[in-house]
Amino acid sequence: MKAVAMAAAGEPEVLELREVDDPVAGEGEILIGVAATALNRADTLQRRGSYPPPPGASPYLGLECSGVVLAVGAGVRRWQVGDQVCALLAGGGYAEKVAVPAAQALPVPAGVALPAAAAIPEVACTVWSTAFMASRLSPGESFLIHGGSSGIGTFAIQIAKQVGARVFVTAGTPEKLAACAELGADVCINYKTEDFAARVKEETGGKGVDVILDSIGGSYLRKNLESLAMDGRLFVIGFQGGAIAEVDLRTVFAKRLTIQAAGLRSRSAEEKARIVAEVEKNVWPAIEAGKVRPVVHCSFPLAEAAAAHRLMESSAHVGKILLLP
Repeated sequence: MKAVAMAAAGEPEVLELREVDDPVAGEGEILIGVAATALNRADTLQRRGSYPPPPGASPYLGLECSGVVLAVGAGVRRWQVGDQVCALLAGGGYAEKVAVPAAQALPVPAGVALPAAAAIPEVACTVWSTAFMASRLSPGESFLIHGGSSGIGTFAIQIAKQVGARVFVTAGTPEKLAACAELGADVCINYKTEDFAARVKEETGGKGVDVILDSIGGSYLRKNLESLAMDGRLFVIGFQGGAIAEVDLRTVFAKRLTIQAAGLRSRSAEEKARIVAEVEKNVWPAIEAGKVRPVVHCSFPLAEAAAAHRLMESSAHVGKILLLP
């Protein structure tokens, strides 16, 4: 098969389409003929050499895909050859075929085109596992999403609105803020021209928000803690603004705050299966009802993975970027 590989870490130009060995569906796995894969920030980190794949994972980039089941391994009961699926991967999506544990696959939601379904698994599992399973975002609560126009942000806005939360977002341009508002965000903050903590306090009468989903990390930590309400929960999923910051424990103590951080890729297969099952139970009905949709900015041929990475690193996109084998 063809896959995007790289001889060494570096800039997008290191990504090359090559002929490589086909993967094989092992016990409990399915082999997917990839219709599309979607880019994630983690892909650019892996390309630069700072986010290596976990032991046993594919060496190729790509943390989600959609496609058609080509083969099923021993012990697989749910899936059959020919089924259309999308899947959460530990790697290997930038290819024509990928093997994945059967429990990490989901049926393509009714009403969603097969390629567009590639834009769902990583964001849905990230948002549901962090904001809902861990941080317990509930109806009537307030929710701040940093990077509201990102793939994760555009999905988080929609599913949070479906459960009845008041949604705050940050983004860096009027166009991105408008896109967030169109998806349902209630308060849209330009982080380049406004102090988001001050705006949050203004919009909440000084109370703050209940939950924050943050991909920025260190540079936002102090303002995030200021922005949280009593018993507020901060979940950090990225470090675009650095990984090191000082914490004023007096603020954490006085407000009874919870600070958590986690990624999906390093979780065990059992944990991923549990998250995928929760996503299918709680998120899939909203997608199939047309209340939540994947937001796709554009797509590139698999051979143009370098161009897709340059677009992602420019942050000029809204939603997800797809690669099509």
